[in-house]
Amino acid sequence: MAQVIADRRDVEFVLHEQLNVGDLSQHEKYAEFNKKTIDMVIKEARNLAIKEILPTLKEGDEQGVKFENGQVTTPESFKRAYELLCEGEWTALPEDPEWGGGGMPRSVALAAGDYFNGANYGFMMYAGLTHGAALLVEHFGTEAQKQTYLRKMYTGVWGGTMLLTEPEAGSDVGALTTTAVKNDDGTYSITGSKIFISSGEHDLCENIIHPVLARIEGAPAGTKGISLFLVPKFRVNPDGSLGEFNDVVCTGVEEKMGLHSNATCSLTLGGKGKCIGTLLGEENKGMRAMFLMMNEARLLVGLQGFGCASSSYMNAINYARERVQGRHLLKMMDHSAPSVPIIQHPDVRRMLITMKAYVEGMRSLLYYTGYLSDLITTSDSDEEKAKYQGMIDLLIPICKGYVTDRCWDVCSLGVQVYGGYGYIKEYPQEQLLRDSRILMIYEGTNGIQAMDLLGRKLGFNKGKPIMDLMGEIQKTLVQAKEFESLQPMAASVEAALNKLGEVAMHLGGKAMSPEVLTAFAYAHPFLEVSGDVVLSWLLLWRATVAARKLEKGAKKKDQAFYEGQIKSAEYFTQSVLPVSQGKMRSILAANAAAIEISEDAFGGK
Repeated sequence: MAQVIADRRDVEFVLHEQLNVGDLSQHEKYAEFNKKTIDMVIKEARNLAIKEILPTLKEGDEQGVKFENGQVTTPESFKRAYELLCEGEWTALPEDPEWGGGGMPRSVALAAGDYFNGANYGFMMYAGLTHGAALLVEHFGTEAQKQTYLRKMYTGVWGGTMLLTEPEAGSDVGALTTTAVKNDDGTYSITGSKIFISSGEHDLCENIIHPVLARIEGAPAGTKGISLFLVPKFRVNPDGSLGEFNDVVCTGVEEKMGLHSNATCSLTLGGKGKCIGTLLGEENKGMRAMFLMMNEARLLVGLQGFGCASSSYMNAINYARERVQGRHLLKMMDHSAPSVPIIQHPDVRRMLITMKAYVEGMRSLLYYTGYLSDLITTSDSDEEKAKYQGMIDLLIPICKGYVTDRCWDVCSLGVQVYGGYGYIKEYPQEQLLRDSRILMIYEGTNGIQAMDLLGRKLGFNKGKPIMDLMGEIQKTLVQAKEFESLQPMAASVEAALNKLGEVAMHLGGKAMSPEVLTAFAYAHPFLEVSGDVVLSWLLLWRATVAARKLEKGAKKKDQAFYEGQIKSAEYFTQSVLPVSQGKMRSILAANAAAIEISEDAFGGK
């Protein structure tokens, strides 16, 4: 059975029927990206993903990376795939062509990334982290830094990473101990150790550029005293050629549950006192700069998880059509009845429609978040730009936290559909499950995403972003109510939205009261129900588009697809949202047992 990594028809639906991204071509910046061009880009991305990147998935998992004498070797098949990725100029699709980018809408770049990450996100991380690091150079670098690094990073000639985590600091970045001492020539001598560095060392690029968080001598404690530095693996000469090794030493790679194909490294900087970096941005403003990359990186993590979920669903639906086992339930007593494909069994259909609804909703969420960036780019109104940015900031913890939680669930169902075969390595389902687990942890654990949503995003700008998002949901509700068949779904979404507003006010108030600890004990459940409501909106939006197409007489070949959109929304609003309502009632009750229980009462001694 051939593997399929994403539903091509669904990708096209979100781009052209839900978001109408081709309309962005009316703006000068995206004039060349009409529907025809977008389709050509996505077709080529799909071909590269299926023909060249997907074959690296199993080998990458089985071979993993090899570490010897400070050097990391990636699986052999990665070399050709990476070369093709760079040759095709896929490494910085939405960025400025002046620096080697593709200049295309971010929503289109996300659609290409849908295919790439569904094929092998462990491989794609080498290019993805480089893109994020290059963004920092573009936004905060001096002209000299841009000229030195930017084009070579955006085109994949040089790699990039993000050096935050330290052995004793973990998620508490403010506790880092890496130091920077200013030299007479304006450079800095960097000393410290970093761990869990994805793509920290590898053999796909001739140089790796590390944005490093460190504290300048005498700087304030905590995050207020952190600065950001650019530290190349090899120093760069004035003419752009590579100079001497910059004392950035890989001391080991982690043996992990999954994601074997990406090098998760420990790095020592300045072990011999010869690590030199240059300040990126302003002194003591490193965390502010890193938040730019974090938004980019957290959206990418959501896309990585989604790639696993999408692939797992596509595998499961095709397997269920082909796997013959057991008689149809209505003919169980007829011993002469033939066995049927398992897709005809009710419990398998329940699992498949659950996977379908989440995958479709998450695709819309990720593309929509990218589309908001496109609207910022094409808008002439500062007020509109602020609105869209506020909505992006609000949605980022949902894109990272909620999406990766649900992707784990989808991948788990993907194993279950296969039964025992899903648990063995002959089939891809178990790898997709293993690979998806880290996504709930890195780039800020999902608990941190939940705290970000409750503690920072909910009350930002006096709650305007959440009110703006609710306003967009209300627009869809009005449109959905025009169709009698969608009215029960619209009613369910509307009731959940109203309840979420009540929960947000209640929990936000508790977070500012003496009950703050109890409030944050419910931060993750709040993230879950927020994601449920947002997904129900996006699925209802899809169903509204589909209902309109059917009403106007859709082509016969599209009818089943549109009917499937309506059934996804029906299932989610009638089967998932009632559970979300129960969770919201639990949050409103705000039982404090988790906070009041003593440490000794947890047991374990």
